[in-house]
Amino acid sequence: MSKRSKASGGSSLGGQGVMKQIQQLQEQMLKAQEELKKEKVSGSAGGGAVTVVVSGDQRILSVQVDPGLLEDGDAELLGDLFLAAANHGLEESRKLAEGKLGPLAGQGLPF
Repeated sequence: MSKRSKASGGSSLGGQGVMKQIQQLQEQMLKAQEELKKEKVSGSAGGGAVTVVVSGDQRILSVQVDPGLLEDGDAELLGDLFLAAANHGLEESRKLAEGKLGPLAGQGLPF
């Protein structure tokens, strides 16, 4: 009978420890996500003719276009450069998020 008591008691204490670790990990994740919202990265294309600024939570914040690019009137080129700059900016944002959130995933839980 004492063996059951120890087994269930140990299980209960271990469960509380795991729950505490999960709660701490959730708090760290939320903090990291809030920090990411405040950070900015940029992506560019066409030698800087189009630059896109992206937040750490992957929202496009601004687009800058070199006025000289507009003189050509090539809407297709402008669209292509915008897409390339936006994708570059989003990739940089993903790298930033991975750098902030990746270590939290590596903490590992004991189960």
